[in-house]
Amino acid sequence: MYNNDKMNDFNGKKVALLGMGKSNMAAMRFFIEHGAIVEGRDIKKPSDEVINTMNSFGVKLVFGDKWLEDINCDIAVRSPGIRPDVVKNQIGKAILTSEMEVFCSNCKGHIIAITGSDGKTTTTTVISKMLEKQFENSNVKVWLGGNIGIPLIEHIDDVSVNDYVVLELSSFQLMTMRFSPSVAVITNITPNHLNWHVSMEEYVEAKKNIYLNQHKGCKLVLNADNDITSSICNTNAKYFSCEKSKSEAYFDGTSIKLYGKDIISKTEIKIPGKHNAQNYMAAMLALDGIVDVENMCAVAKRFGGVRHRIELVEEKNGIKYVNSSIDTSPTRTIAALSCYDKKLISIVGGYDKHLDMTPLVEPIKEKVHTLVCTGDTGESIMNMMLKANFDGDIKYIKSFDEAVKYACDKAVSGDIVLLTPACASFDAFINFEQRGDRFCELVKQIISEQITN
Repeated sequence: MYNNDKMNDFNGKKVALLGMGKSNMAAMRFFIEHGAIVEGRDIKKPSDEVINTMNSFGVKLVFGDKWLEDINCDIAVRSPGIRPDVVKNQIGKAILTSEMEVFCSNCKGHIIAITGSDGKTTTTTVISKMLEKQFENSNVKVWLGGNIGIPLIEHIDDVSVNDYVVLELSSFQLMTMRFSPSVAVITNITPNHLNWHVSMEEYVEAKKNIYLNQHKGCKLVLNADNDITSSICNTNAKYFSCEKSKSEAYFDGTSIKLYGKDIISKTEIKIPGKHNAQNYMAAMLALDGIVDVENMCAVAKRFGGVRHRIELVEEKNGIKYVNSSIDTSPTRTIAALSCYDKKLISIVGGYDKHLDMTPLVEPIKEKVHTLVCTGDTGESIMNMMLKANFDGDIKYIKSFDEAVKYACDKAVSGDIVLLTPACASFDAFINFEQRGDRFCELVKQIISEQITN
């Protein structure tokens, strides 16, 4: 899929960067280095640091209400958060693309890409670690990026033909993607980001772009237990499942089987939960024929998980404090709750992505004895649970900090305090990482005060 001539395609071309976030700042350097004439546009005024950097490269900047006026370019590169339909009429016949697509189309290495509503970050990270284990004593380098890490376009000239590039791709990045990798993974597709996508159908179609341009000999890894991914008909597809034993990868509740052969038992996998078994099955199918089974299992036995995903923050006085701030949808929260065989204290709520919260009702009734609701959606979640006759302790506290303090104050020896919001963080935080960091900070502060007192 790599075409060496493409590196010269940008010479003399006019490139408009739409949105001057992290990815397009990296793209700016790439296009300038490859001879393009670049301008940057954004509805908001960028930071002084960004403006100074653009000035140092001699890049024209247009910002404010007229940021989309009088665009004259050959290529328009949109930031992931900018909807294509917002800019398409303003760019004329120019090619609309993204930093991620430019990287993929010009990358010399082997690309493995992962998307999904849940589990994509863990699956992406696990795949990269398995590859690192396989090639630890060789010159092969493993690059991790996409929706996580640094913009890889900054390092495109450093990626060799033998290297592996592992990408997490969001629906925002995939919206205009015409490139499909030789190995593509869709962990699952459930309602998400419906505050941004105009419909569930648009969201699904964006996800499908990860494989639509694959050719014969490529591999597509799909979840056989998910209604949407199981209905995809593709000759390249391999399936993982917790329900269908004839799938190429199957978890029977006790061990993972690959093509019918026992690979690893549940008790040997360091991070808990059926959903993590699914993540490992997806990774194993993606890397079958690339990474030895022994190296796959070595990672599963040692990898402690990605930050903000069922992350044990502290254990003090018999109380466990767990940060799962990544749980920005009901399905993620359901998966997090399923990891525990006892009732716990749960903090839920946040920014409203217009998702249906009713799937949370039964899991919360089964797994939670104290529910602390917070943020923009907290009150509606509380009312939903009261209407469903939730018989535990329930309270709505708008402030995130106060909600965490209340949950911690309610805990006694034997309890688990779990942050699993089921909602995005944008009502109070820049992202879920900042929310998770704040939770960890508050927990440590509360424990310190308990020791002092």
